[in-house]
Amino acid sequence: MTRRLVQVLGTLALGLAAGVVLVLAPAGAASADPSAVTARTAAASSGTPVTAPRVGPVSAIDVRMPDVPGPHGPNGPTGTGTGTDTSVTVDLGGLTNKPSTSVTVIIALTLLSLLPAILLTCTSFTKILVVLGLTRNALGLQQTPPNQVLAGLALFLSLFIMSPVLSSINEAGVQPYLHGTKTSAQAYQDGVKPLKGFMLEHTNKDELTLLTSVAKRDLPKNKDDVSMATLVPAFVLSELKQAFIIGFIVFIPFLVIDIVVSGALMALGMMMMPPVMVSLPFKLLLFVLVDGWGLVIRSVVASYGTG
Repeated sequence: MTRRLVQVLGTLALGLAAGVVLVLAPAGAASADPSAVTARTAAASSGTPVTAPRVGPVSAIDVRMPDVPGPHGPNGPTGTGTGTDTSVTVDLGGLTNKPSTSVTVIIALTLLSLLPAILLTCTSFTKILVVLGLTRNALGLQQTPPNQVLAGLALFLSLFIMSPVLSSINEAGVQPYLHGTKTSAQAYQDGVKPLKGFMLEHTNKDELTLLTSVAKRDLPKNKDDVSMATLVPAFVLSELKQAFIIGFIVFIPFLVIDIVVSGALMALGMMMMPPVMVSLPFKLLLFVLVDGWGLVIRSVVASYGTG
């Protein structure tokens, strides 16, 4: 009787232990294939290396064990064979040399801080603004149109003239750098070439010679070898020179009107009448009849070979 009671208690204990194991076992173990478990158990008992199945796709890092001598190698327990491959292979998953977001933000902020200087010295903005200002002075107007209007008009005309250059810079330097196909140095060298070509095309040789001699440098044999430190001030001087030439041409017809009005007032004995008050309506009428703003803008844009 006592022996049978012991057997019943032992059976209950084993059943309880089996239930606890099933409850605490992980979900993956509960769904394992019984045939695979049986195969691994048989392989372990025979001394064959056991390779655990890979759970889920691993595309970034693949770990393999290198061949090392051991007692469980394929050549038997002599230790002369090799075991499981444990080499480590790291796959970067197609990562490129794209600049980080922080670096891109720093470069963008730097360019924004330098944008006014670049706009004034490396584009057509200065020449257009000077021509528009001289045209306003030739009419005898001091604040009409306002400076903001002239600056805005000069800005958009500069974007129109510089759009092919900006597109070339974007394709040659900016986009390859953002996609990681070029380093920052390569992107700068390739991106500055269109801008440098534009500036060289509209810079006089005399200004280049002047700035080279002032800097006490040897005159380069080829224009492409001119440094940006010499090219930028030479380009600005050439733009100012051409702007003053256009302004002189604009001033001539208005100067004739002022001379005629002054002579007429002197002949009539109207010494106290300001000539500007009389000549201003005639100058405005002439400027409107000949479409003066259109002629000025067309001549400025045509000086860059655009339009």
